[in-house]
Amino acid sequence: MSRAHAESVIKNIICEIVQECAVRGHVVSETLVAFTVKAVVLDPRNGFNVDRLLTKQDVQKLVELCLEKLMEKCSPSLDTIKMQVYFDMNYTSRCEFLEEIHRVVESRLSPVRREITDSRVKTREELDALYRKIITFVQLSTSMGSPKDDKAVQQATAALQSVFPQMELGAFMVLLKRDKEQQLNELAMLVTGIRLFNKASKKESEETDIHELMPAILNEALPVTSKSIEHELSVSQNLAWKYTAVLEKLTDPDSQPGECDVPVVLLKQALYNIRQHEVFLKMLLADACLCAKHVESLQTELSSQMKLLKETVQSKTAVPTARVFPLFKSLSKVWSGLKDEAELLNILNNITHNLQPFIASQAKIFSQAYLDGLLESSEVKTDEQRMTESSGERIVPAEMKTQEWLLPETTANFNELSLQYNGVCGYTLVNNDGLLLPGNPHIGVFKHKEKLYVFRSKEAALKFASSPGDFIAEVAEKAKHSPELIQLLKLHQQFSRVSPYAEMQPGERLLVKPITKCESGTQTDIHPVETNIVKSYEWNEWELRRKAIKLADLLTKVTHSVQTDLSHMRRENVTQTWLPKNAACQSKRDGESNVPKPQIYLAGLRGQRDGNMVKTNLTRSVDE
Repeated sequence: MSRAHAESVIKNIICEIVQECAVRGHVVSETLVAFTVKAVVLDPRNGFNVDRLLTKQDVQKLVELCLEKLMEKCSPSLDTIKMQVYFDMNYTSRCEFLEEIHRVVESRLSPVRREITDSRVKTREELDALYRKIITFVQLSTSMGSPKDDKAVQQATAALQSVFPQMELGAFMVLLKRDKEQQLNELAMLVTGIRLFNKASKKESEETDIHELMPAILNEALPVTSKSIEHELSVSQNLAWKYTAVLEKLTDPDSQPGECDVPVVLLKQALYNIRQHEVFLKMLLADACLCAKHVESLQTELSSQMKLLKETVQSKTAVPTARVFPLFKSLSKVWSGLKDEAELLNILNNITHNLQPFIASQAKIFSQAYLDGLLESSEVKTDEQRMTESSGERIVPAEMKTQEWLLPETTANFNELSLQYNGVCGYTLVNNDGLLLPGNPHIGVFKHKEKLYVFRSKEAALKFASSPGDFIAEVAEKAKHSPELIQLLKLHQQFSRVSPYAEMQPGERLLVKPITKCESGTQTDIHPVETNIVKSYEWNEWELRRKAIKLADLLTKVTHSVQTDLSHMRRENVTQTWLPKNAACQSKRDGESNVPKPQIYLAGLRGQRDGNMVKTNLTRSVDE
C-alpha cells in the first residue's frame, strides 16, 4: 500500500469518528480525534499488536474504543488531552502572534484602501466622499477613536488637513496605485503623530503623563492580564501540591496500604490535569512579563520622542516639514508598538480564560474538603520547599567515572539546560506509580545518550543512573497508559508516528519510526596564509580554453551590448560604434602672393634745405 493511500485510510477513520461524535451530540476536532486514535493504539491494555496487520475487526474495535474515550463525562484525562490540543492550536510564538495581529489589521484596512486607490472621481461630491474615506482609513489604521465618534473624526480631519489639504486630491489621483498606498500609510502615521502631539500639548505642565497617551486598550489589559494569570497559577500550584501530597502518601512503596476506597487513578489524572494547566500558565505568564518589559521600554521611547518633538515645534512660528515629519512618524511607530502589545496581552488573557473549562472535571470529582480529609495531618510541601530540602545533596562526579554528570559550577548556562521529562524526576515517576515530583538540577544532571535527566534526591539519581535504559522504558510504558503524559513530559521523540490502517504491505508495521535530522556545518580554512592566494589561478584547463575562446571571439566583434540591474528584464539595449574613416587634407604651396607689388620712389631728399620732396608711385596693376 502506498503512503498516500494509507493516509487516506487514516483520514477516513478520523472522519468517521468525528461524524459519529457529532451524531451523539459532541463536537470534536480532527486533531483531538487523531491524538485519541494514537493514544488508543499505544495503550497495551487495548490489545493492538503493532507487529501484525490490522483487520477490519481491529479497525472497528479501534473506532469503538475512541468513541468510548471521547464520550467520557467528567474525565480529567480527557480534559487534559483537550487542553493540550486547544493550547497547541491557539498558542504560538510571540513573533507569529504579532504577525497575526498585523494580518487582522490589514484585512480590516484592505477594503477601504482598495476603494480609495481604485476610485475615479469626476464631481465635487465624489471628491468630498473620497476625502472622507481617507479620513476613515486613517482612523482605522491608527485605532485612535471610532469612525462613528464625531469628536475623533473632527480631530482626525483637522490633523489630516494640516498635512494633506483637500485641494491636493487632484495630485493624489494621478499617482500610481502603489504610490497611493504608500502615501496613505504615510498620512496615517503623520496624523497619528500629530494627534498624539496635540493631546500632549493641551497639558499646561511641561511633563506629560505618558499613560494618558497610551492606547486605551493597553491601559485596561496591562494591569489585568499579569495579575489574572498569576492568580490562576497560584491556585493551580496550591492544588497541585495538595494532589502531590495525597498521592505521595498513597503511592509510597514503603508505607503500609490501608483499607480505603480512594480512587488513586483519578487522583493521578487530576494531578496530571492541574500540572499541565500549571505548565501552560507559566508559559503565558512569561509572555505577559515580556510584554510588560516591552511596554516599559516603549513608554520610555514615547516620552523621549514627545520631548524632542516639543523642543522642535514649540516657540517657533514655522518648522520645516523635512524636520518635523520624521518625528511624527517615529512617534506613530512607537504608539503602534504599544497597540500591538495591548492586542497580544488580550490574546494571552483570552487563552488563560479559555483554559478554565479544561480543569473543571477534577474540581467536581475532588472538592477541597475531600482533599483536606485525605491529607489529614500530612504536610503539604511546595516545589520550592522540596528543592530546599534536597539542596544539601550533591553528586560527586569523581566517584562515577563511567557516567557523565553536569553540575552548576562546571557547566555554562546551567539554568537554561533542556531537561527531559520537563524537569520531572523519572525515578519517582516509575517507583511511585506515576507520581510527578520536580527534580532538583543542583543535585546533578545526569547525561545519558545526549539527553539530560534530573532527580528529586541523590538516592533517586544513583538508582536511575544504575540502569537508565530500564527506567526510560518504564516511563514510556507509563505514558502509554496515560497518554496525556506524552505532551506533559515532552515524550514526543520516544513515540513513533501511528498509522492505524487495516491494509499494509508485508513487512510494514503499525508504528513507523520518525526520522530525526539536525542541521550541522563545518568550516575549513582553504588558504591559511592570505598572501599565497593567486586570484587569477585556474586549475581546470577546459575553463581556460573556454575563456580563451571567449576572448578570441570578442576580438572579432564590433557591436557590443551592455546589461545592468536597471535594464534587466526590461528591454534589449544595444550600442553600435562606427570606426573612423581614412581621411587626408592636401594644400597647395605657392611662392608669392597674388597681390600688386608696391613700387614707390621718393625724390628730393638730398636737395636744398627748403626744397620739396617728390613721391612717385610706380606700382603696376596685377592684370598687366
